[in-house]
Amino acid sequence: MSLEKISIFVDVQNIYYTCRQAYQSSFDYNKFWAEVTRGRVVVNAFAYATDRGDEKQMQFQNILRGIGFTVKLKPMLIRLDGTAKADWDVGIALDIYEEAEKCDTVILASGDGDFDILLQRIKNRFNTKTEVYGVTQLTSDLLIKEADRFIAIDEKLLLRK
Repeated sequence: MSLEKISIFVDVQNIYYTCRQAYQSSFDYNKFWAEVTRGRVVVNAFAYATDRGDEKQMQFQNILRGIGFTVKLKPMLIRLDGTAKADWDVGIALDIYEEAEKCDTVILASGDGDFDILLQRIKNRFNTKTEVYGVTQLTSDLLIKEADRFIAIDEKLLLRK
């Protein structure tokens, strides 16, 4: 029997803010990687982050690369009113759609409900299973419902304080 092939996609900003809000803690990418890859073959692993150019962010991105992620960066867009935005939703969706038929299971770490239609589409089109990791109370009910498997981010996947 061959090992299950997976592709991993992490919405870094979503995971950062939901873990902060719910637990005042940070997501442990090493524990996450160990959990999702156990007994499986990684086809691709992407982490989508913003490029602020500061030293701490660059160190974090290097840690992600060391774990095994390809880090995709998008510059922070500063609007005329001074607010900032760096939205990866379309980029994540396109990458998931393009990778879905190369693997057995897509693993998405995000609570963003905009991805529910995408999960439905890749299941219907490619028969690809989906797993979603998210902070339960901050993850869209539609996304949880659409995933073949929802795994709650809780203390076991957080950095110890």
